[in-house]
Amino acid sequence: MILLISGSLRAGSVNGAVLGTAAGFSEARIYRGLADLPHFNPDDDRDPLPAEVAALRLLLGAAEAVLFCTPEYAGGLPGSFKNLLDWTIGGGELDGKPVAWINASSVAAPTGGADAHASLRKTLGYAGARIIDEACVRIPVSRAVVADGRVTDPDLGGRIAVVVRRLVEASR
Repeated sequence: MILLISGSLRAGSVNGAVLGTAAGFSEARIYRGLADLPHFNPDDDRDPLPAEVAALRLLLGAAEAVLFCTPEYAGGLPGSFKNLLDWTIGGGELDGKPVAWINASSVAAPTGGADAHASLRKTLGYAGARIIDEACVRIPVSRAVVADGRVTDPDLGGRIAVVVRRLVEASR
């Protein structure tokens, strides 16, 4: 099972639609608890963990691979998403686990999301994740091709399918 994690809390986000599309190409589960995670505090990173954190770590541990899709906000990762990543460090569930991301930033985005994804790479390195570079791609998606939580453009869908296939292959 691939765990799909969006860095966006926005209802109807492009990032969520990318992952909604990705879910159709493999056995996958979309993580929906981002907004429920408590603020990271190292003092709380011990048993018993907050229930939301324990659930996240259980999902991460059970996943064969993880695919992220996050926007860039103010030149970096959105705070709620960075909070999720902070909770992954102490548990070790990402250690050696294949991970990748799709950068769905539109062409109009000032940095194309590059700063957020550089930060994501750095943080995943601290978590010990195995980054599958051939599955880390930029697929610009406009809101015009998003409907019902999916990307409707067949070409973009095909490119998302390739990412999923590469990540699945790396997890074997």
